[in-house]
Amino acid sequence: MPERTWPSVAVAGAGAVGCYFGGMLAHAGAPVMLIGRQPHMDAVARGGLLLDRAGVQLRIPLQASTTLDAVRDREIVLFCVKTVDTESAAAAMAPHLSSGSLVISLQNGVDNVARIRTASGIHAIAAVVYVAAAMVAPGHVQHSGRGDLIFGDPLHTGIDLGRLRPLFERAEIDCRVSHDIATDLWKKMIVNCAYNAISALGRARYGRIAANPAARRLMTQVVEEAVAVAGAEGVPLPLDTMLAEAFSLGEAMSNARSSTAQDIERGRRTEIDALNGFVVRRGAERGVPVPANQALFALVKLLEDPE
Repeated sequence: MPERTWPSVAVAGAGAVGCYFGGMLAHAGAPVMLIGRQPHMDAVARGGLLLDRAGVQLRIPLQASTTLDAVRDREIVLFCVKTVDTESAAAAMAPHLSSGSLVISLQNGVDNVARIRTASGIHAIAAVVYVAAAMVAPGHVQHSGRGDLIFGDPLHTGIDLGRLRPLFERAEIDCRVSHDIATDLWKKMIVNCAYNAISALGRARYGRIAANPAARRLMTQVVEEAVAVAGAEGVPLPLDTMLAEAFSLGEAMSNARSSTAQDIERGRRTEIDALNGFVVRRGAERGVPVPANQALFALVKLLEDPE
């Protein structure tokens, strides 16, 4: 049988998430271009991407760039920029995309696809991401848990998603296509609301958070509030199921530290506005009180914006 060919891939915003999935695709044989910050891209250009996974270090050769025009002629673009940069990055990338390029948002939050379209006209699809990964040195990503994706088309543009599952599974990435991606995005965001701020404020990994009685009580209140807001937004979610999912993630990704914690340590802007901050804003609009989410949001903003 003839060898199956790979589509060309670009990763726009090659931080931990982008480097992990881009690295897995490149290791399987896909031609991948990473686009990210200069220290990381310089290291990748010199010696490839170093991926720590399952106790094994992989040195993966791939291309690297620091400018978004490198998406040109790429068939698939994994859009992994921070939510605070969604509009600016999408607008900067749009002129360089080929007409047939498929853009996939691998971002936290529930409304990035709509924001991408408003800012740039790009018809992107969404991916719900479950992975624990961190950049531990320039060009060096460390994987510590999961690594699966859920794809969907929240704006119902009719994009054919059928080719994505076999493509990613060839790279040992578990994935599925969802016909209710809005619900899946809310589920992921609510779990992020339960862990991200607490991990940053408490300097704790997920397993320790989920095992601590006081932290579990706080997580419960955060989830209860977020589920109420989701219901008011027309996304009904069973509270018991969401609490079970939140606590089980602490076991499945016990060694993970949130991206919010990593951003605070590095002096970078966090994505808290797209997580607990999003719940606070939508709660205010819908008349749903969310005091626990408000407190976590305010405290992270204090850390994010020191004097």
